[in-house]
Amino acid sequence: MKRAFIFPGQGSQAVGMGKALADAFPQAKAVFDEVDEALSQRLSTLMWEGPAEELTLTANTQPALMAVSLAAMRVLEAEAGLDLGQHAAFVAGHSLGEYSALAAAGSLSIADTARLLRIRGNAMQSAVPVGQGAMAALLGLEYEAALDVARAAAQGEVCDAANDNGGAQVVVSGHKEAVERAVAIAQERGAKRAVMLTVSAPFHCALMQPAADAMRDALAAVAVKAPAVPVVANVEAAPITDPEAIRDALVRQVTGTVRWRECVAYMAAQGVEAFYEVGSGKVLTGLVKRIATGAASTAIGTPEDVAAFKASLQG
Repeated sequence: MKRAFIFPGQGSQAVGMGKALADAFPQAKAVFDEVDEALSQRLSTLMWEGPAEELTLTANTQPALMAVSLAAMRVLEAEAGLDLGQHAAFVAGHSLGEYSALAAAGSLSIADTARLLRIRGNAMQSAVPVGQGAMAALLGLEYEAALDVARAAAQGEVCDAANDNGGAQVVVSGHKEAVERAVAIAQERGAKRAVMLTVSAPFHCALMQPAADAMRDALAAVAVKAPAVPVVANVEAAPITDPEAIRDALVRQVTGTVRWRECVAYMAAQGVEAFYEVGSGKVLTGLVKRIATGAASTAIGTPEDVAAFKASLQG
């Protein structure tokens, strides 16, 4: 069976995430300790005790979600004998989840990934003054129709397609007034729903260029290895393995569209029959079910999930 391991992005965080894994498995606890040390912060305490408002700050959310995903991966390796090189055809992640995918595949160290995501979170947050940017979800419009809405709404400002999530769910991002126009135009053009999102910055649009520049510098300073399995990159919707191509894709991802629908469709077309979402929540599991209708989709984030995966691998 061809498998792909996928890693969640922002929006999947919750106070308490990863605690059960850390309590049950020393391998998970070691990952959280490593991330805490890399950031010189007790991020694990914030993750498990809150407050939620502090956890949802982008600079905390990004390394925190990666930590849960990598803790779960280390447990799968120790408890279920998971070997990505043997058991996976691809890895992929949604936005920041691409960093988790690269760390899981051995392309980046956990400590470097934590520090990169802290830089990324801070840079994305500071790229646009608070109140000037916005994002909105357009539901019930296919990608091309949503792109047309974004173009019509721009009117000299920025309004870009940030996420093509599949299942006729597209997120647009840019100047606040342009995004508000996109919501109105989408409703006129038959969207089932068009809603402004509660976000701290307009991610994945041209306004993020200062953050892309910051990530170019940050990525140039860390070691990037060829991953154990190909990583299906957000901006390419195709597999990459070359370290320089990985650096380039991560820089372009900051301002580019997260082509999640195409990423999943590519993996399914290559024969992937089972997708495993590793980390917090089940957002990607739901999206995969809409995109790759014939494939199995399972979330792995708790000790019980680990036990079920171990049984399936041995079965």
